[in-house]
Amino acid sequence: MNRSLTMNGVTWPRIVSFFSGLGMAVASVLTVQHFFLANYPESIFEGSFCDISAFFNCDSSAFSSISQVSGVPIGLFGFIVGALVMMGAVYPSKEFERTNSFISLVNIIGVFFLFLYSIFINQSLCLFCLGYYVFSFLSFILFFVFSQTNKKGIFSRFFHPSFKMLFTFALIMALASYGMIEYHETKKEAQKAVAVRVVKQFYELPVVGNPSFISPYWTVRSTEVFEEAPVHIVEYGDYLCSDCLYLEQQFNRLKEEFSGKVNIAFQFFPLEEECNRVVDKDIHPGACELAYYAAADPGQFQVIHDEIFANFNTARSDHQWRKELAQRYGVYELAQDPSVQEIVNLIINTGREYEKTSDQYEYGIRSTPTMIINGRMVIGTLTYEQMRALFQALVEEHEGRKKFIENWVPTKLSKK
Repeated sequence: MNRSLTMNGVTWPRIVSFFSGLGMAVASVLTVQHFFLANYPESIFEGSFCDISAFFNCDSSAFSSISQVSGVPIGLFGFIVGALVMMGAVYPSKEFERTNSFISLVNIIGVFFLFLYSIFINQSLCLFCLGYYVFSFLSFILFFVFSQTNKKGIFSRFFHPSFKMLFTFALIMALASYGMIEYHETKKEAQKAVAVRVVKQFYELPVVGNPSFISPYWTVRSTEVFEEAPVHIVEYGDYLCSDCLYLEQQFNRLKEEFSGKVNIAFQFFPLEEECNRVVDKDIHPGACELAYYAAADPGQFQVIHDEIFANFNTARSDHQWRKELAQRYGVYELAQDPSVQEIVNLIINTGREYEKTSDQYEYGIRSTPTMIINGRMVIGTLTYEQMRALFQALVEEHEGRKKFIENWVPTKLSKK
């Protein structure tokens, strides 16, 4: 019997190959689905937040620079590869098997570099991506052990694809990519309508009020009195939370556009048990340390705050970098002062003042980011379009230009 993964009848390697392709396809679909859910939430209740683990975190992948290629989520490529492996097991042929062998080699090389990027650059791992990596490795091993070979040697089995099939598959991938780009653009455009819905949902939220102690550490200051700004936000944040980084990027865009109309107080809420007793979470080691450094010298808070987020991955993984940061700004010793730690702990403990928003946790502030926007609580991130719409509505309400939010229409959203 000639060596073959798929051409020798219904054998266990062929069956396993089919299921490895199925696993790749399913993991890819979940990855693409999460990409769009994270980047384009459909309501105010669907924003992402840090709630599981600093390392096993799909949001970091969804917001990273490699999550898409020119508007195409990389999960689409994985889905097509998985589908080809399944089809090769269902409709076997010599050309199909040789071509899938070549594709499995290219795929495993891509998986290897994506894995390294996730571990060493992104410093997190998406569980959906991990599933794809595992099934890809299984598929590659099957092709390595069982696929056709010839007298040139064992590795030659990977370098004899059918160029006709490769061209066909490339054409299918190009058409699918074009469709995904169009879908991506549609999702972006739909955010204008979603933004209107988010604003309406915001006004339907109960008024919970600001915490009894508002952090004196403001990332945006337009007025001396916090509530006097048309938009005033208490942001419960964690310096090592990827969703807080995403929200910070949205604020950086909006603070210029709404200059003089926004106050944002950064309410330290590190998800680390060393300093946070409000929630039972210990997922961001080093977050308390960074909060103390940022709070140590109010005059340097903003520059330290900005540098931490600008070096997010390094701050999350390198204790020595965190220490050198504090030494560079002269706050390393100051951060050990009991008065500094006392004010950070006071800020953290205001999270106890809000009624529970989840049966799993005792208090309303349970994850980051959580925002108290003009007295209403929003848990998780919002996109730029949604935040812009909300800011616009609040400014217009403050200025008396709109009495009912229903009068606010998406035509107010203009591109910069």
